[in-house]
This record gives sequence, structure tokens and C-alpha cells, in this order.
Amino acid sequence: MSRVNFGAKPLMYPQPVLIIATYDENGVPNAMNAAWGITTDFKEISISLSEHKTTDNLAKRGAFTVSLATEDQVVPCDYVGIESGRKVPDKFEKAGFHATKSEFVDAPLIDELPVALECKVKSFEDGILVGEIVNVSADESVVVDGAVDITKVKPISFDPFGNAYFGIGEKVGNAFKDGAKLK
Repeated sequence: MSRVNFGAKPLMYPQPVLIIATYDENGVPNAMNAAWGITTDFKEISISLSEHKTTDNLAKRGAFTVSLATEDQVVPCDYVGIESGRKVPDKFEKAGFHATKSEFVDAPLIDELPVALECKVKSFEDGILVGEIVNVSADESVVVDGAVDITKVKPISFDPFGNAYFGIGEKVGNAFKDGAKLK
């Protein structure tokens, strides 16, 4: 195998496309696109963020939601990543998003995105937002037999090598089962 070096860069697959939603001090919803996030414990998510309108809102409200971007919503999900909420105060509305207040935290759910983690801010230091996952909610249209069906959600992944979004492919195996064949 011959390798090509790309240097020290945040290049890894898959990178989920996360849409973080908050309310500002006046109750106006805002959303931003973030790709550098991951669950870091059973009830915890960590996301790398620089300063944004969203981080201003996090400091004021102490809560946020994280929705999975979907194939059906690529354009508005990308838009909230390339437009600043500090420059465009109605960015959420311009994206075509509609908000429903979470029952669990002081943050909006995005009606157009079917799966969301509802979180309280645990900490935000050195650009790392750590949230306590209080609830995970899903639109009933993507739930089959009591579980979220990935083929109905159609989440997207960010390709940092080519700056592109990709859908999730076909099922290739069974977690916690297929490896048992080698025992």
C-alpha cells in the first residue's frame, strides 16, 4: 500500500452534520451547522465551536438542541453554516425552518429535522461545548418498531476531503454480533 500524506488536518470519516439550535435573549431561534461533534458519554455530547451567535445564546440560555442534518434539508442546513446569525438575525426563518420549543430544555426543535438531542450546557471552555443530553426526540415518521430507522431519517455526513455532503449507504453488518464469528 502506498500512502499520500495530507498533513495535520481534521480529516476523518464519517463526520455527522449537526445543526445546533438556540434561542437568543428575545426568544428568536437561531441555528448553525457544525461538523466537529460526537457523543462522548451516554448522556453527553461534545462539539468544537468558535465564537458565533449560537455561543452568545448558549451563554444566555444554557441550553441547545442538536439535530441531524438530512438529505431532504441539505440546502437550509448548509445555509445556516455559511450565514452568520450576527449579520442575519432571521437566519432561521430564511432557511425555511420552523421551531417548536423543547419540553425538556430552553431551546428550539427544528420541525424539518426529524431527530434531535435536547441538551443543557455543561461547559464551554477553549472552544469545546459539552452538553448534557436530557432527551432524544424523533418525529414519529422516522420511528419503526420503537426505534429510529436510519433509512427514513436519511442523515448526511460531511466529507472534509472534498467539502461535500454524502448520504448514508446501505447496511453492511450487525454491530455487537458479526465480530462474534471470530471468537
